[in-house]
Amino acid sequence: MELYEIKSGLEKACLLLDELHVSANIDVLKREIEGLSVKTMDEHFWDDGVAATKIYNEMNDMKKTVESYEDCRRRYDELIELYDYVKDDDDPEFRNALEDDYQVFNERLEEFEKTLLFNEPYDNKDAILEIHPGAGGTESQDWADMLMRMYMRYGEKKGWKVRVEDYLAGDEAGVKSVTLSFSGYHAYGHLKAEKGVHRLVRISPFDANKRRHTSFASVEVMPVIDDTIDLNIDPNDLRIDTYRASGAGGQHINKTDSAVRITHIPTNTVVTSQSQRSQIQNREEAMRLLKSKLYLLMQEEHAKKLSEIAGVKKSIEWGSQIRSYVLHPYSMVKDHRSSYESSQPKLILDGDLDDMIYAYLKVHVKGENS
Repeated sequence: MELYEIKSGLEKACLLLDELHVSANIDVLKREIEGLSVKTMDEHFWDDGVAATKIYNEMNDMKKTVESYEDCRRRYDELIELYDYVKDDDDPEFRNALEDDYQVFNERLEEFEKTLLFNEPYDNKDAILEIHPGAGGTESQDWADMLMRMYMRYGEKKGWKVRVEDYLAGDEAGVKSVTLSFSGYHAYGHLKAEKGVHRLVRISPFDANKRRHTSFASVEVMPVIDDTIDLNIDPNDLRIDTYRASGAGGQHINKTDSAVRITHIPTNTVVTSQSQRSQIQNREEAMRLLKSKLYLLMQEEHAKKLSEIAGVKKSIEWGSQIRSYVLHPYSMVKDHRSSYESSQPKLILDGDLDDMIYAYLKVHVKGENS
């Protein structure tokens, strides 16, 4: 790398650091950390364990943001000093150190910039993801199965804990519906980008005439609601059924009526769980899923009211896909919200989703701030 390239890169990085200092509210975060630190020293701080844990988590998230920014700023200052030295005395050893440190600095700065994309209240929560095939029978059910594999591979690559909560197999192939849970760093913050209709164009493996088919599947994503969010559910509003589990999960899964289905009667919201070994565990897991679904309904209802007040109307149709995956007559994946494209659909379907997700999140965050 030439010195003038490093100089140009450092000049751009300086401007970006100044922008990030403002957009991340670094000075505000420092003051809030000081205030929360004082709270934690109160003798009655731990009287309410749930509230105390929430404050500690918030404070730690703020500290991570400030520390990451200050680490980038420190590395930048050190690079400027090293650059000035190399510029005046082009020592090969220091030149190599400059190039290596510059590369590491850019990686750290990029990672910090990505963390700022997760600025919404529940981005740090775990996630629940549901996949439902559209019309088209086996074609769409197979497409839903491909999406399930894609998200499971993505979760594994991110180092998250991935679990199949509920699974209903298709008639001939694929799935009729599947519910997955993801536990890990900003799982919901990443996966919220996947909510919507996904479209596949390919030569059908189920068509003897090898014709091209278009299939659709919808993806729903919810944050996992924990005890830090107050959501009261009247037990009288619930209908709880048990049944014999089906699908992958070991030989024990079909021996007892361990699967649980809970229906929230007022909203006709239905959740099921068959991933656990006991009926009690599945009931707890189903309640966790139900809370997340009901909370999402509350959020959507609130957003709908705000849209009505503002006079904004949006049509949501089955065909209004967020992303298209084309395997024939050419190879491409395009996200219609960010215009991000990839000519490697096999890599995307194998779980390489980060670039596409971050491209969407950048547009999403920019749209909110504009």
